[in-house]
Amino acid sequence: MAKRNTTDFIDIRSILRSWIKHWYLFVISIAAFLAIGIFFVTRHKDKYNVRANILIVDENKSPLSGGLSDLSSMFGAGGSSVDDEIYVLSSHSLYTNVVKELGLNKMHYLRLGILNNDLLYPDWPVEVYASEATLDTLRYSLNFRIAVQKDGKADIKIKGPFSYSEKLKEVQLPHTVKTPYGEFTVDRTASYPKGEDLTVKINITGYHSAAEDIAEFISTEIASKRSNLIEMSYNTPNPALGEALLNEIIQQYNERGINEKNAQAIKTAQFLDERLKLLTADLSDAEADIQRFKEANGLFDVETEVKYQTQKKAGVEAELITAQTNLDVIGLTKDFISDEKNKYELIPIIDGASMATGNAIEKYNELVIRRNELLKNVRPDNQAVMRLTAQIDAMRTNIISTVNQLYDNARVALRQLQAEAGSTGAQLSNVPRQERAVVDLLRQRDIKQELFLFLRQRQEENALMLANAVPKGLIVDEAYTRKKPLGMGKIAMLLSFLMVGCIIPPIYLYLRKVIRNRFQTRDELERITNVPVLGEMCTDNSGKTLVVSPTDTSSTTELFRLMRSNLLFFLNNRDDKVVLVTSSISGEGKSFISINLAASLALMKKKVVLVGMDIRNPSIAKYLNIAPTPGLTQYLASDELSLQQIIHKSPEADIPNLDVIVAGPVPPNPSELLISQKVDTFVKELRQQYDYVLLDSAPVGMISDTYSLNRLADATIYVTKANYTPNDYIDELDEISRLDRLKKLSIVVNGVAAKQSYGYHSKHKA
Repeated sequence: MAKRNTTDFIDIRSILRSWIKHWYLFVISIAAFLAIGIFFVTRHKDKYNVRANILIVDENKSPLSGGLSDLSSMFGAGGSSVDDEIYVLSSHSLYTNVVKELGLNKMHYLRLGILNNDLLYPDWPVEVYASEATLDTLRYSLNFRIAVQKDGKADIKIKGPFSYSEKLKEVQLPHTVKTPYGEFTVDRTASYPKGEDLTVKINITGYHSAAEDIAEFISTEIASKRSNLIEMSYNTPNPALGEALLNEIIQQYNERGINEKNAQAIKTAQFLDERLKLLTADLSDAEADIQRFKEANGLFDVETEVKYQTQKKAGVEAELITAQTNLDVIGLTKDFISDEKNKYELIPIIDGASMATGNAIEKYNELVIRRNELLKNVRPDNQAVMRLTAQIDAMRTNIISTVNQLYDNARVALRQLQAEAGSTGAQLSNVPRQERAVVDLLRQRDIKQELFLFLRQRQEENALMLANAVPKGLIVDEAYTRKKPLGMGKIAMLLSFLMVGCIIPPIYLYLRKVIRNRFQTRDELERITNVPVLGEMCTDNSGKTLVVSPTDTSSTTELFRLMRSNLLFFLNNRDDKVVLVTSSISGEGKSFISINLAASLALMKKKVVLVGMDIRNPSIAKYLNIAPTPGLTQYLASDELSLQQIIHKSPEADIPNLDVIVAGPVPPNPSELLISQKVDTFVKELRQQYDYVLLDSAPVGMISDTYSLNRLADATIYVTKANYTPNDYIDELDEISRLDRLKKLSIVVNGVAAKQSYGYHSKHKA
């Protein structure tokens, strides 16, 4: 198939002419979009960006860490990554608490007009009340539209999921509505303006659903890779709501952090309280034993005597006391670790243990704290939790083994000291047995007293830590609203709508052209085909078929004269007389062109005959108001008629040189009739009698009769119609020209818009 003519440039003038022709589209589009823009701008609510900044405090750099380093590491080590804190700061549980605190599961809007609602916060004139149980279990959103009148009556409309709706007319407030989702009470608040009618919309959701909704619009991110500063932002049309929301999130986060820190200190305090209670009872028993022994043995100043006698044993006894204390401390820790109830509890640091053991216990406590924090937001079967649990179990086994070894070593050391003390005591054979028993009792009392003082000191330090607990998040900037609203200003919005209004018509015209697949002008046709254009014909609204006359100077007649002149260039041989006129489909004005072109040739004082060869759909007789018989088909089908008998004179007296041969009745075998030898003889006789013969044949896009007549023609006129002939037929026309299936093929463009340059611009219908 032949390719269409294309160019490497855009025909700007043609595009501009098309735009000017359809100027009304631009007016309508611009006016419509400006109206839409004004409507949108008057109802558009500016959104503002609300921001807040907090600094995550490094617990290892706390002011208390220097003096109380022992206590801060007793039940775990501080410090957590900023990424983890962002997760906590944006967790669902925290947002749910914020929603409950601020009541954000209810959003209140004041209706100001069509599509114009004002978000209200922190005060609103009408409220919908429900029980905590209802709000906590509500899974779907309920929309209340409440129109309140001056007298306190209201129209209530409720919409919910699954096409649920309910309407109440003129109910007296307060009014309780029973729905499938619970009972809701509608009432005015103290902020209701007295003596006014107003309409409000209230959207109610469950706490968890509301938390999910606000999470979609809150941005939480680290200021920079090396920074511990977290930036929070929220876009809202109500800055007061945004500021309250971000401030409450920070407050809830800090309260959670303080509670987590206090949980560690509280656990330590519980441990110390339990041990101190036991030691208090033990000390009381030891004092009672000493008192009973003295009373039973009549001893009064035993301590002075024993001290005098045991000066040589002072050093050994001091070491023995220290060893016994160390053994008891390790024993307490050993019992705590071995208890299955404390499997995932924090382990106290052992004084006197090696640095490696202390570091292992600190690392174990860090993992326990991280596991407990994760379990607040995820399930136990979470992969991260399971990995931490496995790591904790492995470390706990190692720590238990280490503590057992420490305990065994301390016990061996104690036995060695006891043996040494016994050896030294054997030298005191002169010391009474009673005095030696008192020494043993005093030793037991002193050991318990030392342990009691040690734990009491730790208790005071732990209480000091509880009193000085600080939040993790240091507020750098409380929530504040940026001055400029987000997005474009109102003038920019109007200009945008104006620009869209200017763009839509060209897009519409281009898409219409692409979708319609039809050319509109001669210029467009010449760009898509290689076949030469013989002429063009403007739209004619006169109602006449034969518009050419000797005295007519209309644009239509002038165009036919121009077409006639171009045709004579094609008929450049002396014997070129027969012109075949065809088209693609019916309705393109083929017969109109044939009739008037024949009349235009006849006005040159040439003998012209117009033959109706479209024998399947004859129309020449009807258009020229000529009797349909006798016609061509009757002449070809029998030998009874002569050529002169089927020739009709032109109905116009001022065109005497024009003869017409109508098609006649439709035959049963039109194709066979047109390929008969008699048709060749018929055309040969017409060549001899006339200067020009115009054959008005059938459209080539519908039947093949025209191709069978190509053997008789000297030139072919292919009639097309602007905004009517599909471009697909133009493609086929190029193929016909390339294969030379129609001789000296040229195109006539019918139905183009009339132009002043055509002449006097009369209006006829083609």
